[in-house]
Amino acid sequence: LRQEVSRREEAEQLRGQPKPRSPQGWGLLSALWYLTFYKPILTEGHLRRKNFEFIFIRFSAWQYSGCDKLWAGLVTTLCDSIRSHFGALPLSFYHVLGVPPTYASGFGQREWELKKGTCLKLWGSLLALAAGLAALLFALLSPGTKEHHQALKAVGSAVASVSGSGLALGACSVLKNLVVSEKRKIERLTNRQKFADQLGFMGKIRGEVEALVDFLGFMEVFERRRLRVVLEITSLELCLPEKVAGVLAAMGTLLADAHAPFIFLLAVDPGVIVPCLEQTGSMKGLADNGYLYLNRVVTLPFSIPPMGARSKLRCLRAAVGTREDLLYRLIASNLGKRQRPPQVGTEVPSPWQEIDSRAGACILQAFDCLHDANLPLARYLPTDGAHLRRIVNTIPITLRLLLHRARSSPRRGAEVGTVATSPLAAAAWVVLADRWPCRLSWALQCLEDAWQAGMAREVSAKSLWSLYQENLAELSALRQPLRNLLSLDGDSELFGSFLALDFPFGANHAHELLPVTVNLDHSIRHRMGLLRALDRLQRAVP
Repeated sequence: LRQEVSRREEAEQLRGQPKPRSPQGWGLLSALWYLTFYKPILTEGHLRRKNFEFIFIRFSAWQYSGCDKLWAGLVTTLCDSIRSHFGALPLSFYHVLGVPPTYASGFGQREWELKKGTCLKLWGSLLALAAGLAALLFALLSPGTKEHHQALKAVGSAVASVSGSGLALGACSVLKNLVVSEKRKIERLTNRQKFADQLGFMGKIRGEVEALVDFLGFMEVFERRRLRVVLEITSLELCLPEKVAGVLAAMGTLLADAHAPFIFLLAVDPGVIVPCLEQTGSMKGLADNGYLYLNRVVTLPFSIPPMGARSKLRCLRAAVGTREDLLYRLIASNLGKRQRPPQVGTEVPSPWQEIDSRAGACILQAFDCLHDANLPLARYLPTDGAHLRRIVNTIPITLRLLLHRARSSPRRGAEVGTVATSPLAAAAWVVLADRWPCRLSWALQCLEDAWQAGMAREVSAKSLWSLYQENLAELSALRQPLRNLLSLDGDSELFGSFLALDFPFGANHAHELLPVTVNLDHSIRHRMGLLRALDRLQRAVP
């Protein structure tokens, strides 16, 4: 992402766009000046900016598992990281003098508007202070009667005190926010007894988050680029069920604003998280189904497929690289790269650039297939907006992975290049995995068991629909332990027409598409395999 940011900034500067600036060094003084006297305006040109800055924040839930409220640790980590990134002084000034950005009323390009009220108050206070001090000096230095001097001293002292106290109060407010951070404020609230029962407690937390969002909007206009805060949440499986539900609720609180610049990367094992959610009271109204709850929280599912041979080798090398006695090899390799003279020649496009150019055309074709009412795929699209977003988010990733696999293995690409890597087939497979995850996982599990039993030649010519029909009776026998998973599926009759008539995917297609299927939870298939094995053991007992 950082490399992509650098590339986009160079492209924006070539287009004549102003260079981004940072609140560091002399830029800090400029930021404080704009914070004090100007109000930011979000124009159309700003919303069309292609250059971004990503603020990466890592939150390990296990480190905060000892807290009474784990979600409070998430919010304090967010506040502390943003404060550390931009500095305490700009954020303190914003809490006292800053105003949230507003949207432009038209297509104007003016991004700053003078805060006339603030300027009038400041200049009025300074003039009153100067007038009061002048009256005091005149009373002390000029000749006159004693009564006249006392009157001037009284008036000058009063005017100077009132105007000076206003300026001192503003300075003290900035100093207070500079010393007491947002993290400390939330910690004070949570340390109070029965803080959860306090009226307006969540409103105060929400107010701190909204202030951060408005500050990020101000810094977007000042830095001349879009900002995105990426929070990576890990180790949630190691926490208690109540705390797991609290973190997910905190994510919903932070994402309640549609314009909030937050991106959450929730790295969890659904096989562990779903039972935790089903044990808490947060499942009321969702039929005690943790999978439905996750589907409503996650907008881009990415289930990591089983590790391949190259990935295993890469992980092995990474594990060996952590050995201190072998680190000298890495140091020697980097030193050799530095001492190697650069070669001048024609720049050849990298494999990733070739894949990216091909993927762009394929993604557009796949989206055209979704919109074309004459194609059968349109009738299988869900009516729920969340599921549609999941499908739209998943299709580009699936196509890029397919093209990468086809290029890395020419034989594989030649075998399935006309079917599996076509935009229509890839889009149909994504829709199939999203609409019927349980039934598709059952067919894939039956196919995997047949391959492991040495029946690869027999099942290679079969379709997924025929495999599903042959094992439908066994699925019916296991419907009670799989009832939560079956509730994730759409209409069963549409599933039959999808696989039997419109998109008859075969076993070979499934073998090629399964490694790039990121929107299908693999823990469902693993649970089905365990239930099949237990059922066969029970039937084998006399």
